[in-house]
Amino acid sequence: MTSAAATPEQLKGEDWAGEQGRKWLAHIDRFEGMIAPIGEALLARAAIAPGERVIDLGCGGGLTSLALAEAAGPDGAVLGLDISPDLIDLARARAQGHANLRFVCADAATVTLDDPPYDRLVSRFGSMFFADPHAAFANLHRMLKPGGRIDLAIWAAPRDNPWMMELMGVARAHVDIPSPDPRTPGPFAFADLDYVRDILAHAGFAAPAIEPLQGEQAIGGPGALPEDAADFALASMAIGRALAEAGPEVLASARDDLLALFTRHYRDGEGVMMRNKVWLLSAMA
Repeated sequence: MTSAAATPEQLKGEDWAGEQGRKWLAHIDRFEGMIAPIGEALLARAAIAPGERVIDLGCGGGLTSLALAEAAGPDGAVLGLDISPDLIDLARARAQGHANLRFVCADAATVTLDDPPYDRLVSRFGSMFFADPHAAFANLHRMLKPGGRIDLAIWAAPRDNPWMMELMGVARAHVDIPSPDPRTPGPFAFADLDYVRDILAHAGFAAPAIEPLQGEQAIGGPGALPEDAADFALASMAIGRALAEAGPEVLASARDDLLALFTRHYRDGEGVMMRNKVWLLSAMA
């Protein structure tokens, strides 16, 4: 193991308005393919009705927004919110011809919308990155009508997500990675459901209904070969930056270990399939 330590900032890598947004855009087909089944489960649970007005929080490239717009129909409306100008540009391009769908590039924690409150808010992994989640969710609450509803997909704890734990295990064999504060903004910031309940209650939401979603996800997208998945992980995830900054020899050695890991999980015709766990959460405003 190298003595170089990765900083918490390297591990988070969550500058969604800048670097992380550009990374997501550069690998968007792989990212979207990897989490598509989770998005489908979230949308099925949300069950948007025709005519409803919906916010897609952290809309990314807009695929979820497009699905929401189809469900809401011509009498409904969907607003996609994301802090990344690069991803919003792609979302707008994809939405050409959809009159009931628009996008705003803004920080949902502080933005003030100039239109009436919405019926629904949906977010597939877009709600865990706020620096001050209590204030952010209070702002989200103001965007909804009384009795409106939020539906969120959030990652369960890393220990329940072997896809992340095993990737981190590879990285930690090569660089010293300290354990971050579990509530630090990032993918797993809402793993503690009591913390999430407290945030929602302070924002004015009712007690949430929460159910687990467990399964597998294809690292690098469906059908990706182990080589593809390894290159994807190193190019797009925060561990890749920490390993790259430790030097080319460390990076090459870590890639070999990732390749071996992903080869063990590879299934012909499906890709690199690794276990995951997500919480699907619904709450009334």
